[in-house]
Amino acid sequence: MYSARYHLKGTVSCTLFLAVNGLYSASDDVIELTPANFNKEVIQSESLWLVEFYAPWCGHCQRLTPEWKKAATALKGVVKVGAVDADKHQSLGGQYGVRGFPTIKIFGANKNKAEDYQGGRTSDAIVDAALSALRSLVKERLSGRSGGYSSGKQSRESGGGDKKDVIELTDDSFDKNVINSDDVWMVEFYAPWCGHCKNLEPEWAAAATEVKEQTKGKVKLAAVDATVNQMLAGRYGIRGFPTIKIFQKGEDPVDYDGGRTRSDIIARALDLFSDNAPPPELLEIISEDVLKSTCDAHQLCIISVLPHILDTGASGRNSYLDVMLKMAEKYKKKMWGWLWTEAGAQSDLESSLGIGGFGYPAMAAINARKMKFALLKGSFSEQGINEFLRELSVGRGSTAPVGGGAFPKIHSVEPWDGKDGELPVEDDIDLSDVDLDDLGKDEL
Repeated sequence: MYSARYHLKGTVSCTLFLAVNGLYSASDDVIELTPANFNKEVIQSESLWLVEFYAPWCGHCQRLTPEWKKAATALKGVVKVGAVDADKHQSLGGQYGVRGFPTIKIFGANKNKAEDYQGGRTSDAIVDAALSALRSLVKERLSGRSGGYSSGKQSRESGGGDKKDVIELTDDSFDKNVINSDDVWMVEFYAPWCGHCKNLEPEWAAAATEVKEQTKGKVKLAAVDATVNQMLAGRYGIRGFPTIKIFQKGEDPVDYDGGRTRSDIIARALDLFSDNAPPPELLEIISEDVLKSTCDAHQLCIISVLPHILDTGASGRNSYLDVMLKMAEKYKKKMWGWLWTEAGAQSDLESSLGIGGFGYPAMAAINARKMKFALLKGSFSEQGINEFLRELSVGRGSTAPVGGGAFPKIHSVEPWDGKDGELPVEDDIDLSDVDLDDLGKDEL
């Protein structure tokens, strides 16, 4: 049985079906960065870099663009200013833990430990932050520090570094915390004397803090001293250090074979979180707030208009909702919003989407930022909807403007109670005084 809210069983991520050009061009002083040139331009560079990770459809990014260009021109020859279309190059954004737009990172002496820029969004503020970072970089060089791991780093034995979010596990605590947990665990098996382990330690600690924050504790980073906890080391066949294993409930542990930088670890953790994240919700449009909050918060919202309950009954409606749930599961990583309404309940909305009055069930995908939509032309089935959404994901499919250029008035309605519909009850008619023999006779 369904109520006004439905929890989807899967995950959602999307390339907007409306093609949008990048925000910067070759004539700007902003250097366009991609996975192909990022390592050479930024990581291998001796220069200080300010890098914006943006999405072309993001309103905040669009407002930042002129200020970012102005700052790049002012800093030309002093500090390098770049930009990454993280909507197009999602792997690069994921590598640096980008979860919102715009995100600005400062790449200083240690390019493997980029810092988040938290300042203002004006050119003056950006330039001030760049010069401050540049001053720190010069002072580090003057003092003989390169910004690498060794400066100020201490081993686990000496208690150095901020390891507050790395969970230390032992033979006694491992099963209770990890094996019986619904969370995802990334566990490092280390030896205190291991040089590679010492190099990994600050990266692991920094990643643990950021992963805890971004996943709300659903992905945990832990460490096991394998020289002390030899039972665990033997159980999992640890032969070298550091060895990192990923534990998920109901599955055999797997080796982590990715990079050893904070950004590499965070990117893998966020992928694991996405795969295991609580499902988004399928909501019935019972008010204007439900529609606007869902469509404004997501790059795309998928709206289904289902037949009237008297036409399908509860079982028929549930079958349509099950199809939506399966599709939302399949496209979970797209982070789309999912909504439904009953035919006739929101007639103005239907009209604005060119649905109105017939052809149920129907489906529309809406880009609320541009007030454009695409209609499902195929069957309302797993195959038909999958083809429709797949076309949108790769930028194909015809679109049209939402009627009136804005969402129409949304009526507040009672949520579906999950039951079959009932015809209106008519008043009883007393036929006791009616002479049935006279019915149908013409009056003389």
